[in-house]
Amino acid sequence: MGCCGEDDEDLLKLLVTPNSNTSPNPNLEISFSPSSSSEVLSPMNSHFSALSSRDLLRSILELLPPSDLARAACVCRLWRAVASEREMFERAFREPWKVRRVLGDPSSSAFWRHPSLDRFAISHRLLRGDSVAGLALKYAVQVMDIKRLNYMMSDHGIYSRERLLIPISNSELLFGSTCYIELDEHAKREVAVLYLEGGPSAKEDYLTNNAITNRHRRKVLDSVKRSMQVDDGTAEYYLSVANGDPRAAMLQFSEDLTWEQQTRGP
Repeated sequence: MGCCGEDDEDLLKLLVTPNSNTSPNPNLEISFSPSSSSEVLSPMNSHFSALSSRDLLRSILELLPPSDLARAACVCRLWRAVASEREMFERAFREPWKVRRVLGDPSSSAFWRHPSLDRFAISHRLLRGDSVAGLALKYAVQVMDIKRLNYMMSDHGIYSRERLLIPISNSELLFGSTCYIELDEHAKREVAVLYLEGGPSAKEDYLTNNAITNRHRRKVLDSVKRSMQVDDGTAEYYLSVANGDPRAAMLQFSEDLTWEQQTRGP
């Protein structure tokens, strides 16, 4: 595969060159006639060379959900280059909810792979007289869901904040919307924030949230890199496969090292 060092041209040559010693998957074969058994269409001898076109490949990959898009990135270098484009991940992320656009960059590319509704939240700027129970009633959500999303131990936590993130119970709110990826300092989580008033209250607020996100990303990356004693690329890879969880990334790295040592033998 290309990801393991094989050139894209070699991979494409393998795909388009018939191999008499290969027995393709019978479920993928289409014979033109009983008398022409050599004329069989399959992934091993069909016109896969067409997929060397970036434009055609992009038009195909953009139809995939995030999980399949991540798998496609492991086929070869060309597929990886196209499938790893930010526009591709953003499109796959917002398509299930018909979101018009998502602005900002997450701290980890793993953010894009799980376009569930809990990746989105409404930003509510707190006003005098607001309460958690009142907000739960206003937005038709559960009190505990608001507390869980905002990392609040009690209702009193509302007094130290300027806003709360509100879970989205009605996905129709996202239709045609623009969301902003933000790392909320109090909630300690990264979400695509929907502003029902139309956008962040000020440009400075959005830039500040982006700065916080970038600092957090760099801090986590440096910590993992020091712990595993690897370069940036390796640390980013393990954070990606661990969905941004540093502990899981280091555990996976340790397991891979153990497997490699056992494979090499004494």
